[in-house]
Amino acid sequence: MRQAEVVVHGATSAGVCAAVAAARRGLDTVLLEPGRHVGGMTSGGLGYTDIGDPRVLGGMAAGFRQAVADAYGVAPGHYAGPEPHVAERILTGWLERAGVEVVFEAPLGEVVTAGGRIVSAGRHAAAVFVDASYEGDLMAAAGVGYRVGREDRALHGESFAGRREVVPGRHNFPPWISPFRADGGLLPQVADGPMAEVGAGDGGVMSYGYRVCLSTAPDRVPFERRPGYDEEHWELGRRLFRHWRDQGAEVPAGRLVGLEPNLPNGKCDGNSLGPFSLSVLDRSAWAYPDAGPEERERIRLHHLHHAQDLLYFLATDPEVPARVRAELGRWGLPADEFAGTGHLPHQLYVREARRMLGEAHLTEHDLRGARPWPDAVAMGSYHLDVREVQRTWRWVYEHPDPVPMVVTEGYLSVRVPPYQIPYRAIVPRREECANLLVPVCVSASHVAFSSIRMEVQYQMLGHAAGLAAARAAAGGQAVQDVDVAALQEELAAAGQVLSL
Repeated sequence: MRQAEVVVHGATSAGVCAAVAAARRGLDTVLLEPGRHVGGMTSGGLGYTDIGDPRVLGGMAAGFRQAVADAYGVAPGHYAGPEPHVAERILTGWLERAGVEVVFEAPLGEVVTAGGRIVSAGRHAAAVFVDASYEGDLMAAAGVGYRVGREDRALHGESFAGRREVVPGRHNFPPWISPFRADGGLLPQVADGPMAEVGAGDGGVMSYGYRVCLSTAPDRVPFERRPGYDEEHWELGRRLFRHWRDQGAEVPAGRLVGLEPNLPNGKCDGNSLGPFSLSVLDRSAWAYPDAGPEERERIRLHHLHHAQDLLYFLATDPEVPARVRAELGRWGLPADEFAGTGHLPHQLYVREARRMLGEAHLTEHDLRGARPWPDAVAMGSYHLDVREVQRTWRWVYEHPDPVPMVVTEGYLSVRVPPYQIPYRAIVPRREECANLLVPVCVSASHVAFSSIRMEVQYQMLGHAAGLAAARAAAGGQAVQDVDVAALQEELAAAGQVLSL
């Protein structure tokens, strides 16, 4: 059994910041990563950095932004974000210089608890633990309460909670596209089963996907037909393109994948920008948060194959407009990124999974009203950003006979003012666990989490969690008893923005 002072589970950017912050204070710190890379989405395809109001950016998040600028010899913010390999190189350098012991291919293993504390996780024991994973597995294994998916609107009185109305817009399917095959069966990529009532909680999480890094460089890797590629799987896309063609609509390739060269060296971060995209909307992500390792791997491969096959479909299928195919033909996978995973990212974009029920619980009201918190340890500012939750179908009764129609539901984008995030939102309830901090699966509603979930917020919360873990471990305290005023002073001295 390896005994450390602080153990961090999950080498996301939050996990890296937490481990580095604790180690810089002189504590023996171990970072456990189930995979083989550090950085999570920051180095795993999400090159475009969503910041919101730059005034709230501070601490290690601002340090990372400066490190990116230094790596390219430009001013901070000159690029939308770094290339994936540069992001990983920066974070790896931080860990090495801080003296953090990083253990790769380290699944969580058995979590032993006693007296309301975590004793060990796998082969590692510590005074204090940090769960910086996207899934919150250590938190759940320790018996900390959490929720998954959309709550009912009545729970917190949130106007945007629960199932959303199906409304027109570029994130929804256009009307009158049938969900059925000629034999009466349901098309692939359309979820079966009824939707919940509007405003009702249904446990749905926002869609997952892969944020692919693309390049126009001469040595780019072309999109290829994957063994197992299923022609029928893309019939829904063909119907969509036929509909647009019949309506006289010309949809550029960039609206489907996002092809702006927004990263250094002519690369782009392929995003999900419309009703038919890199996001997988068949409800498969709904099972992921509480699924076991085998089921999660099946879901991950389902999403990875979707990304591979979508790029090939858009680049080659005769039903795709020639202009879209020609534009996709200019792009490919970068030869110098993700060499160990076929040039596709190593990280599935888990937009949300478990969300802790902690000492304080943030809701839509706290963000939209910018509620002040005396124990603030970071700030957020990005808009409420719920990506599509499901693609299903319903009967439409606007004609004498009902007509079945594909619909996409769940998208939400609403601005919020800069807001504070309290220390108690990353701390479990005292009676549940006294030596755990949770800077990613924070205590927040589905609606509030949709803003907090940005990587820069994870970095700042990881920074706060690492310093708090160091204080609790060094002082033999429960994390709930950390001197928050002293923690705030330490964060402010490190450049963290705690208020405007």
